Amino acid sequence: MNLSHRVLGLSMAVMAAAVPAAARAPGTYVGRWTVADDKPAYSARGLLYQTVDIALCGKDYCGVSVGKDGACGPVMFRFLAKSLASEEGLSGHGRWGNAKKNIELYAFKDPRAKGGRTLMLALGDGHNFNDRGGNMPMFSAGYRAIGVARCVAR
Repeated sequence: MNLSHRVLGLSMAVMAAAVPAAARAPGTYVGRWTVADDKPAYSARGLLYQTVDIALCGKDYCGVSVGKDGACGPVMFRFLAKSLASEEGLSGHGRWGNAKKNIELYAFKDPRAKGGRTLMLALGDGHNFNDRGGNMPMFSAGYRAIGVARCVAR
């Protein structure tokens, strides 16, 4: 993992803790999200997380990878709707190649961001992404909202 992913992982923990619970409403997760980096460069597995649609899938919320051409790809994660009761964000499992990894999402209102919302995602082996030890995220990114989710999980 490179240094920027470690720094972003720590930044996510700080930002999520600093955002008031009222700003982390469940509806802030829904939509099409793309990585906020100016020049994102990812491995084949990380590329699947470059643009993600988050939408209702039954009583749950699912994240579906979106290709560069807007084509809907694989389901990357599914969170039970009851997870949204947490004020600390969503925690569950996400896809990383053929493996399942722990994943955390934090969405919040951000008046400085285009569209007024920001999403932080971290994926790795550990449950505690606040720790500076060996369970730092293997992938982490900040996202900006770019529209309505069009891809849904089947």
